[in-house]
Amino acid sequence: MKLGEVRNEQARPFGKPLDGVRVLAIEQLQSLPFATQLLARLGADVVKIEKTGIGDSGRGALPAMTDPQGRRVGATFLRNNLDKRSAAVDIKTPAGRDLVLRLAPRFDVVAENFRPGVLDRLGLGYEDVHAVAPQCIYLSVSGFGHADSPYRDLPAYAPVPEAMSGIYEMKRLPGAAPIPAPMGGVGDTGTGLFAVIGVLSALRQRERTGRGQHVDIAMYDCVLSITDIVTNFWSMGLGEGELGAAIMHGFRAGDGWFILICFREYEFARLADCIGRPDWHTDPRLSTRAGWIEHLETVIRPAVEGWARARTRAQVCAELGRAGVATAPCLKAAEVAADPHVAAHDMMVEVERTDGIAQPVLVPGNPVRMTDMAVGPETRIPWLGEHTDAVLRAELGLSDDELAELRADKTIE
Repeated sequence: MKLGEVRNEQARPFGKPLDGVRVLAIEQLQSLPFATQLLARLGADVVKIEKTGIGDSGRGALPAMTDPQGRRVGATFLRNNLDKRSAAVDIKTPAGRDLVLRLAPRFDVVAENFRPGVLDRLGLGYEDVHAVAPQCIYLSVSGFGHADSPYRDLPAYAPVPEAMSGIYEMKRLPGAAPIPAPMGGVGDTGTGLFAVIGVLSALRQRERTGRGQHVDIAMYDCVLSITDIVTNFWSMGLGEGELGAAIMHGFRAGDGWFILICFREYEFARLADCIGRPDWHTDPRLSTRAGWIEHLETVIRPAVEGWARARTRAQVCAELGRAGVATAPCLKAAEVAADPHVAAHDMMVEVERTDGIAQPVLVPGNPVRMTDMAVGPETRIPWLGEHTDAVLRAELGLSDDELAELRADKTIE
């Protein structure tokens, strides 16, 4: 999908479900920016408060492109900040804090993802915002939440709660070291989804009560929910690293790897028939699910890979799929970008680069699809402080002289 392209003209008259909802986001990196980008794609007006001088920490990530002002814009920022406006305000100064507190009553949601206590010390915590905007929902995203955790004050990038969830140990190969972030920032994006659910629920409750509230999202809680099999399987008797008696493994085809899944006996029977091994139906070694795992490397893998060796991943998956066996190719990045499903669902947004490189930056599209929701147009990520003056003029009625004074003392940029 080209940036700015409207994908569903028929739904345009319906607008978007969050049209009219306004979000003031004091955010950085990925967990909260991912959430507010999704809110923006659903129609919310998101104003992003960034640090003067350097902006959101995600701008400093690598790889990066260069913006029209010659500043670095990192991949983390590029993935998570479409459809937003940027106002650069130094919230560490009394004047900057005052600007945010004056803005808060004009927004439905104030969102932040600083370590607990940081914004309280700056006078921008929940109690401070609630005092001036009691109808405002205050969303906090942090590693371990704002209360009742011995880890409350610890910093947390996504791999921290992922490691603590137990999933790294469960998936670690014998003798190998854990692999951090095996699915990218799932601890961030998963947390962002729970944050969106919290905001939507709080907005719904405000319709009844007229009051805002503190939505407190801990990354650790979210990752525990996502990796639920770790403790669930352990509580039911499985040891560390065990995934139960099921085939859920990778196999080689002629041009790469594919994964194969057999949870049930009828699926195993379909696999046997498809690869020309009807003898497996009566093989006592393979008569139980435990037997599948016991003989995976000595019996099953040689047969499956021997059959798949003369086929491509696509051919393997097509034949097994027709037989009713769940399988999928392990795609490389270029193959994902060219995948026909991805194209049909508009799941790649092309963000044009501003530094002379022809290859656009690819950002996942909006996976929330609704029949009566206008889709797009997406707007590019904002340059640092691009909308500072426009926001402060429109929301607070500041004059050119007042803006110049704030800029002179470095409160805004």
